Amino acid sequence: MARIAVTDGMSTKAVEMLEKMGHEVTLRHFGKEEIDSGTLSDFDAVVIRSATKLHSRQISASVSDEGGLQFIGRAGVGVDNIDINEATKYNIKVCNTPGASTRSVVEFTIGHLIASTRNIVTADRSLRSGIWAKKELRGSEIGGKSLGLIGFGRIARGVANAAIAFGMQVHAYDPYVVDSPEGITIHKEVDDLFRNCTHISIHCNLTEETRNLVNSHRISLMPRIGTDGIECGKHIVSCARGGIVDESAASKALASGDLQSLALDVFENEPLDDSPLLSHESFHGSPHIAASTMEAQSRIGVEMAELLIEFFETGSTRTSLN
Repeated sequence: MARIAVTDGMSTKAVEMLEKMGHEVTLRHFGKEEIDSGTLSDFDAVVIRSATKLHSRQISASVSDEGGLQFIGRAGVGVDNIDINEATKYNIKVCNTPGASTRSVVEFTIGHLIASTRNIVTADRSLRSGIWAKKELRGSEIGGKSLGLIGFGRIARGVANAAIAFGMQVHAYDPYVVDSPEGITIHKEVDDLFRNCTHISIHCNLTEETRNLVNSHRISLMPRIGTDGIECGKHIVSCARGGIVDESAASKALASGDLQSLALDVFENEPLDDSPLLSHESFHGSPHIAASTMEAQSRIGVEMAELLIEFFETGSTRTSLN
């Protein structure tokens, strides 16, 4: 029997799967000070989402001479909140669930994109303020425009398929991808992607290479006119990781009118407190909820439960990050 801490929630079905196999599941969020003091060393495994950070100090505090963590599960995709090298040093297995939330994030990305280009959020704000802005809120179609995808993994490919169905021309940049799917233009340089795309969507991890990748220089490279000859402006969406979009540079571009719209589900500092972005009518955001659907949470929980059961039965897993 393993003792499993679940810090950021898990579906009821997944918890039942684990308990049926004889494991003890504790559903409780532990604060940073508690983790720093070694609270997680009382458990054999921990399952986290983005709210819990397990960097070097937290991981070293989570092992002891008597045992401690053997497994870290990231219920979701991004693992920038886990020091995988430190976990490997202590022989702690790290696993995530990269495919379970793909559909949810694809739909959310397209939703943000259309909300931006058709002024849906601005229209709602105006309506609630008693303003009938029918003449002022003329948007643009995404069909006939060029979409640039930064990163070309599962989610980006799903967004590409949806965008093509809407009539967009799709471009992509990903130095780690070698295939070139039919109908998609792959760029070797990220600047070339920006030069060719009126719309940009972010789908890469946050690394030292990608931090502030979307900056004032690259925004200035973007065209304002679509392949259909319509002036639509420049639009950027990110449901990936905060810090990839330089929020200060994007705010200035919104203020100057160089950037037509910006939609973010992720921010450099979360939860978002005071930000100049909030003063721009052409900005809209959401609190890191792209993967937060009932369907995704069920799939993520079940997949993580299966990985945990496999690990504590065999000592290994079919997939891992270390």
